[in-house]
Amino acid sequence: MKHLESRLTEKNIKPTAMRLVVLDSLIRQSSAQSLTDMELKMERLDRVTLYRTIRTFEENGLVHRIEDGSGITKFALCASGCDIEGHHDLHLHFYCTECRETHCLPKTIIPEIKLPKGYQSLETQLIVKGVCRSCGS
Repeated sequence: MKHLESRLTEKNIKPTAMRLVVLDSLIRQSSAQSLTDMELKMERLDRVTLYRTIRTFEENGLVHRIEDGSGITKFALCASGCDIEGHHDLHLHFYCTECRETHCLPKTIIPEIKLPKGYQSLETQLIVKGVCRSCGS
């Protein structure tokens, strides 16, 4: 439990019981989770509190949001380099069309994209869709 508290305090997030439960759940997942996924896995959870917790985590660089084209926003833990200033872990996301899970592939880095003069990037996401290792076997 101390490692969870440390992870929150490193991101300037006050460790509350609910935040510890949500962080522990996210750490245990192998794929990105939607708010509904999280709510179903944690029975005693208030939806509004979960939303606020995830929003706090995102604002402080603990989780990042993934728009995988499924119409459902998903969240996954960030790399250590993310902070309140922004998310700096630009990596590939993979959406499996069979199991409908979204996986972060942090070792596959998105190269810096040079935009024309006058354009300012606020967010970069790259989604590859296909069949994951588990479904393809």
